[in-house]
Amino acid sequence: MTKLEKIEDHGLLRFLTCGSVDDGKSTLIGRLLFDTKTILADTLSAIERTSQKRGMGAVDLSLLTDGLQAEREQGITIDVAYRYFSTGTRKFIIADAPGHEQYTRNMVTAASTANLAIILIDARKGVLTQTRRHSKLAALVGIPHLVVAINKMDLVDYSQAVYERIKADYLDFAAKVGIEDVRFIPLSALNGDMIVDRGDALGWYDGPTLLDILEAAPGAHTEHAEKFRFPVQYVCRPQDSANPDLHDYRGFMGRVESGTIRVGDAVTVLPSGLATTVKAIQIGGTDLDEAITEQSITLLLADEIDISRGDMIVKTGEVPEAVKQIEATVCWLAETPMDRARTYLIRHTTRDSKAKLAAIDHRLDVNTLEKVPADRLAMNDIAQVTFKLAQPLFADPYADNRGTGAFIIIDESNNNTVGAGMIR
Repeated sequence: MTKLEKIEDHGLLRFLTCGSVDDGKSTLIGRLLFDTKTILADTLSAIERTSQKRGMGAVDLSLLTDGLQAEREQGITIDVAYRYFSTGTRKFIIADAPGHEQYTRNMVTAASTANLAIILIDARKGVLTQTRRHSKLAALVGIPHLVVAINKMDLVDYSQAVYERIKADYLDFAAKVGIEDVRFIPLSALNGDMIVDRGDALGWYDGPTLLDILEAAPGAHTEHAEKFRFPVQYVCRPQDSANPDLHDYRGFMGRVESGTIRVGDAVTVLPSGLATTVKAIQIGGTDLDEAITEQSITLLLADEIDISRGDMIVKTGEVPEAVKQIEATVCWLAETPMDRARTYLIRHTTRDSKAKLAAIDHRLDVNTLEKVPADRLAMNDIAQVTFKLAQPLFADPYADNRGTGAFIIIDESNNNTVGAGMIR
């Protein structure tokens, strides 16, 4: 089998846009797509015609996301939209999530895979309750980098004093809630100032444009060294009598949640605790010397070990703790409230365990950001809870590893996902 050539990759960046109504979020996304030449010619012609019909002198770039807004107004359940674009150095996925309190669960879902969040602020209104709510939620779900984009600077005469005042207000709030990695940028999504091009109106700002920040932002899994975690999804045992080489083939298929693995590395299989070494790493029958985070691979091991779906392969010496009780931040997604008397199924990577709610420590009021007592969880509630598990899980704290620190809660009666959690 041939070796796969290593191709230089600048990394994919998933980011989330947050903001209140009429803060220019749709225009910002449209401007990014327009100025990076991502919009197809027929799409541009269509929005130009619509803009002219509405009597607008310039192209209304917010029309690029109007389809999603129309769906929301009609009650359609597609509350998170994803936009894709690329530049010469990077590919991007924008998660465009609604920010209203009743859509908290959708924002949490969108934020769970994002590595950066853009918090839009209307320069005329400053830091609002919704600004604080979105920022706290973004920090809560572990988005490591925040960019505060102070938009509509054209409506305050591009005033540096306004920008500095809003920046100071936000930094005061950020210090109180423990937000550390935050950058600020003044911009006008309508006119395109400081989005992709610098423009001529913000000469007093000498920092990077928004696209410069996005292109230079660290990718996922780069903030700190992560330990190798490989939950087994499927055991591959080919049944091909015509090919005797496959008679003893036993491959363990799955996705590398974090870390790297090389041929010859010593590994430990959980829950058995048995140790062996990696004999081969394959993708689609092609041999690799090394596998990295987020690659879907097949591992072949040097020794015959009984391994099945739900087991986890880790590097020897980097074994996570097996836990039968977890403390977690949970977002309740279902219309039916959480029932203390019921048993739920917790799905963590590829492993399932029955679970009972042991305690609700407190619920987070997403408007005031206060911790309040709670004896039940309703849809969109976020709370700190404790679960007791029937089967042990091999978990890491979410702050250390988003892949093995997260789980979903399933209602066994209908197989619906009713909650999502992050292990503390």
